[in-house]
Amino acid sequence: MSRFILGVTGASGAIYATRTAMHLKKLGHHVTALVTAPGKDVVTYEGQDGLYRYCDVLPDVNDFFAECASGSADYSGMAVVPCSMGTLGRMAAGTSDNLLVRSADVCLKERRPLVVVPREMPYNLIHLENMERLTRAGAVIVPASPQFYSKPASIDELVDTVVVKVLKHLGIPAEQFCDVVKPWNNEQLTMKNEG
Repeated sequence: MSRFILGVTGASGAIYATRTAMHLKKLGHHVTALVTAPGKDVVTYEGQDGLYRYCDVLPDVNDFFAECASGSADYSGMAVVPCSMGTLGRMAAGTSDNLLVRSADVCLKERRPLVVVPREMPYNLIHLENMERLTRAGAVIVPASPQFYSKPASIDELVDTVVVKVLKHLGIPAEQFCDVVKPWNNEQLTMKNEG
């Protein structure tokens, strides 16, 4: 199928990265994971070392000779899950100070999908301006804001409500993952008119 880059930073929420990688692999896609040093620490601290079993390639985040640093490589898109505000700011500024930020820059310049999942709250004005700048450059910001109308029965199901949005914005057809989270319909929500 397709090849995707998964960026993982030091923001809390490593489970989002694990579930994203897992679903990409289940759908038959190739996953190149770029994990920052703080990202590795958070993955371990939050008990998400299982992430690595879903990754096909794990280049050193400082290796600018890795394939994903080049626009000539045939990647279909990138998701940064979770994304720290420091990494988000560097992506918005185009600093390319590590392979993760360089790969995001490549996706933007090549007009490939770049999905950014910030895991921070509340946002300050600098965060919002950086998100606006990335959005104007072509990225899609998908905050780690799970939905509850599908009545998720576990943390994994709750996390998957965000992961489905990531998959959608990476360009994966909905029919490939529609069994992960039930699509919205009016029958799922019953509200009393308190008129």
